[in-house]
Amino acid sequence: MLRLLCVGILLLAGVTSLVAQSPTSVWTSQYWTARWILHPTAPARQYGIYHFRKLFDLGQKPARFVVHVSADNRYRLFVNGKAVAHGPARSDTQNWNYETIDIAPYLQPGRNVLASQVWYMGEGAPFAQMSYQLGFVLQGDGDTEKLVNTDATWKIWRNQAYSPIKNDIPKLRTYIVVGDGDRVDASQYPWGWEQPGFDDKNWVAAKPLSFPTKPRGLGTDGNWGLVPRTIPMMEERPLRLASVRRSDNGTMDNAFLQGKSPVTVPANTKAVFLLDQSYLTNAYPELTVSQGKSSTITVGYAEALIDAKGQKGNRNEIEGRTLRGFEDQFIADGGAKRVFRPLWFRTYRYLQLTVETKDEPLILNDLIGQYTGYPFEEKARFAASDTTLRSIWNVGWRTAKLCAGENYYDCPYYEQLQYTGDTRIQSMISLYVTGDDRLMRKAILDYDHSRFNDGLTQSRYPSADFQVIPTFSLFWVCMIHDYWMHRQDDEFVKSMLPGIQGVLNWHEQRIAKTGLNGPLEWWNFVDWSKWQNAKDEAAGGVPAGARKGGSSILSLQQAYTYFRAGDLLAHYGYNERAEHYRELGRRLNKAVYAQCWDASRGLFADTPLAAAGQTGKSSFSQHANILAVLTDAVPVNQQATLLQKVMADTSLTQATFYFKYYLFEALKKTRQGDLFVAQLKPWRDMLGMGLTTFAENPEPTRSDCHAWSASPLYEFLSMTCGIRPAEPGFKSVRIEPYLGDLTTVNGQIPHPLGSIVVQFQKTASGGLSGTVTLPANLSGTLRWKSKTIPLKAGSQSVSL
Repeated sequence: MLRLLCVGILLLAGVTSLVAQSPTSVWTSQYWTARWILHPTAPARQYGIYHFRKLFDLGQKPARFVVHVSADNRYRLFVNGKAVAHGPARSDTQNWNYETIDIAPYLQPGRNVLASQVWYMGEGAPFAQMSYQLGFVLQGDGDTEKLVNTDATWKIWRNQAYSPIKNDIPKLRTYIVVGDGDRVDASQYPWGWEQPGFDDKNWVAAKPLSFPTKPRGLGTDGNWGLVPRTIPMMEERPLRLASVRRSDNGTMDNAFLQGKSPVTVPANTKAVFLLDQSYLTNAYPELTVSQGKSSTITVGYAEALIDAKGQKGNRNEIEGRTLRGFEDQFIADGGAKRVFRPLWFRTYRYLQLTVETKDEPLILNDLIGQYTGYPFEEKARFAASDTTLRSIWNVGWRTAKLCAGENYYDCPYYEQLQYTGDTRIQSMISLYVTGDDRLMRKAILDYDHSRFNDGLTQSRYPSADFQVIPTFSLFWVCMIHDYWMHRQDDEFVKSMLPGIQGVLNWHEQRIAKTGLNGPLEWWNFVDWSKWQNAKDEAAGGVPAGARKGGSSILSLQQAYTYFRAGDLLAHYGYNERAEHYRELGRRLNKAVYAQCWDASRGLFADTPLAAAGQTGKSSFSQHANILAVLTDAVPVNQQATLLQKVMADTSLTQATFYFKYYLFEALKKTRQGDLFVAQLKPWRDMLGMGLTTFAENPEPTRSDCHAWSASPLYEFLSMTCGIRPAEPGFKSVRIEPYLGDLTTVNGQIPHPLGSIVVQFQKTASGGLSGTVTLPANLSGTLRWKSKTIPLKAGSQSVSL
């Protein structure tokens, strides 16, 4: 788009902010006077990119000019040529977000223009995009602003420059559902459309929809139920690629990437430039070109290059490797300083430009990225005598940030879907590193909105593709328990209790007469492990005993959740119901011990079944035994020994990076946190392979960036530094550090009352000394080995 578009994006990060929307605002409880508008003749449920404009005059520059704006699928709003908002935050149609923005800073006396680019991806939309049909709405907040309400006075243009690039799934050889790429033909693009002086005489009047615009809960139809956005706008900031790694049939050096030296590709030439960001990122690439009429520039993106066997190997290596990945395409029109920017951000470490010129040379003027993501602020601090842990911290934090936008992402490159199993871990990282709970709260609410008639939540939401993982519904309950322990928000937590009981009841109804889980429907994913004797589970990730019944793992996860639900229900006065679930948990534990404990091996088996022709149990995993510790299915005095055996026995089905979160929780429970740092070898191995984020799975892995693998960040703070809530709402703190072979550790986490800061060192005699600082009105305890001392608000020296 025109170069001013890019300037506007920079302003978006530094100036624009959402106006806080009160729950009692008139626009949350009455019909809007603005109307949803769209093109009068174009199909409303097929692919299309549209531009809207509204010219209006002001006598003077206003001090305040607040508008509420939304669209389906998405919009980018400009005021007098400057980009000021991008949305709406993803949701479902009955909880459709709108943004509330004060655009007064961008207005001027006299003629002004509001302009919005709206796109509807049709069947090529990302799975994370839910939808009703094409539409755009903008509502002025008061009498002054109502002159810009969307109606037939707005003009619209369908931009035929755009067409979709379909993801070649056989080529990419994986599951990728982030939507189509963008092909833009510059010769058909209405350059300057967002500027006040653009001539829109050939544009047509927008068509208002016949039904009224309404907030959620009003009306008889089910199009869009509007709700205020509850999270901040996404961060954007400029980002430059680090190096040119390879040039084929062309010349380019790093000066081009620094914006200092344009590159000319001669006429009738095909040139390929492989560029390296040096680390994985999420960004809107912005490519500026001049001349080169009818030249085609294909932009490819990849997390890593692959060799002839399709393997990634060391992520830093390029020799004998090629880029295979997601693509966009721009066709030049011969104009000066044309800027291509895709509609949605791209994830890449490597970016490849393939330039094919025709009869005119093409000038590549510049290429810059605009990093984007949820605006988390890193408030935590961690340092230790082992300085190599710093690299794990830094790469883990990058991983967590790249997996957080308008919702949490399992992975930014392939799916961008908010899965509960991933999100539970991501939320704990967010709480401990940033203190920002808004995205966690939104995620909990998203899953509540996803519930369907079985009583379960969907496994990922928002999602246009229905998927159910019953184990993730259980983790949703646990996620609410996590939130309850860390935040005082009783009204919100209580509103989740009906959904919690629906999930618990579904699982209760499927307890067999054996006392273990009976046959379970849907996809009972546990971990991407190489499960023993689970051949009937075609979907993958599922242990034996899910489809036919008798899984110790699924039974124990149910017990694990019942105990947490019991805490929640008892806290809010539902004592009888709480005891019912606690008793169910105890019964499940007893049944697992009675039927799945193998005394000869001193381990829990995955099912009670013996292998064919054998007398012993048929399959064993770390997972079953980790959950047995977490639920007390094994006597407390045996838990530490069992866990040590689980970590040492490589014949067991091994937990991958995802489920190691629960292994680490078991280390805390058995007071064996001193073993944690030694468990980080897989993370060190990833760093040794050149990964700049932590992967979904051990090699070979699909995704190089999965936030569930960033769990060591949370553990550094909650286990190594030992900082955890001692009671619901984090009203007091329990600090129990585990230094292992470390001699010193320093940590800080944000708390709703301020910062908790610890500085510890081991003494020569095996004791602990240091300082602890608690915010005002927070108290707690410090435990070291078997000794405990009280802590008070303020800074205090400690010695144990």
